[in-house]
Amino acid sequence: MSYPAICSSVTQETKSKHQGNHHLNVQGDRNLTDQVHAFVDQLAKALELIGVTIIVGGIVLATLRFVRDGRLTHDWQSAYPNYRSNIGRGILLGLELLVGADIISTITAPLTFESVGLLAGIVLIRTFLSFSLETEIEGCWPWQRAAKEARRGELDQR
Repeated sequence: MSYPAICSSVTQETKSKHQGNHHLNVQGDRNLTDQVHAFVDQLAKALELIGVTIIVGGIVLATLRFVRDGRLTHDWQSAYPNYRSNIGRGILLGLELLVGADIISTITAPLTFESVGLLAGIVLIRTFLSFSLETEIEGCWPWQRAAKEARRGELDQR
């Protein structure tokens, strides 16, 4: 075999090994990417489950506390505002986790205009609900909260 033929044979063998290794690297990268996507997807589902559990648990605990307070004081009307606030707090915390889960799930979802629009709509609705619940619980707009707390502090000092 001549020298050029040997060089050509060695070059072809090196190229095929390199291409084989490149194929293995690409395949390994895909497997790792699939594993990361599966983990992130499971994390988002776990956060959704925790969020729903917090909402349901908050409603149950608020109801139990409402019944307890109502029975102790026999004044169901004064126990009701606390009941509403406690339910709102449970829903608010659960909604925050659900929004986080939606954002995390976008990591694994294919990005299309439809999926991004759907996510934006869900986040906007949940954010609006959170804002509304927080306003209902606090009894004032968020930008008025500092003045309300200052007035409360002045009343406590008297």
